[in-house]
Amino acid sequence: MKKIAMLLCAALMISMLASCGKDNPEPAGDTSSAASTGASQTTSMPSTPAEIYGHNMQIDESAISLKQFETPAAGSKIATIKTSLGDIKIALYPDEAPKAVENFIALAEKGYYNGLKFYEVVPGVRVTTGDPNNDGTGGDSNAGGVFSDEYSLNLWHFNGAVAMDNGGAPNQNTSRFFIVQNSEITTELADEMLDGGFPESVVQKYLDVGGVPNYDFRDTVFGQVIEGMDVVEKIAAVERDGENKPKEDIAITSVEISEM
Repeated sequence: MKKIAMLLCAALMISMLASCGKDNPEPAGDTSSAASTGASQTTSMPSTPAEIYGHNMQIDESAISLKQFETPAAGSKIATIKTSLGDIKIALYPDEAPKAVENFIALAEKGYYNGLKFYEVVPGVRVTTGDPNNDGTGGDSNAGGVFSDEYSLNLWHFNGAVAMDNGGAPNQNTSRFFIVQNSEITTELADEMLDGGFPESVVQKYLDVGGVPNYDFRDTVFGQVIEGMDVVEKIAAVERDGENKPKEDIAITSVEISEM
């Protein structure tokens, strides 16, 4: 199972994820990180501290629209994840992350997620599911294989964000996803974000609602919890073993797709 080390640490720009288990397969087809049609377009995610800083310094903050805190418009796609601990309703953002949303909806509609467990729970960080192996080594996209990362300056890893789990390796998206569960960040981390060129409005929102900014530019955010965050908190609070696996199974019974 993938190990998580030093989340919310002082070195904001340093990668925190180390993977074990089987190697990730090569991406099929286009391996570039697709930009959304949102506030920014880019061919790849910045990865090194210097790249992230250079990228951030070019952001036009006036063009950012924090979609996760806007009321979904009529006709917007909504997913209701029914679990053994309750329902979680999420807004989906196909304009910002079209590949991830299309993949998630297709898998949900054919019942792929039914019966899958939350196999990794890290309180104050995230809860993870979507792997038939239930250990972070499996999963498949709707089309087979893997698909590339997407990111939008309109979507960030705020508390309640729903994101693809690429295993810490770019462009390795399948069926696995996680929900961010962290209600606050420190002022020290916020200061480091500002020093690193993160937009002020984004940093302020992190201070307001929490989240895990360490994941920004590392994977694809494609949804946001709009109801049922209390269920996410329940999942995050369960008893775990030494590998952050719940000692009692927490399963998805179904994922229903609807419109507002």
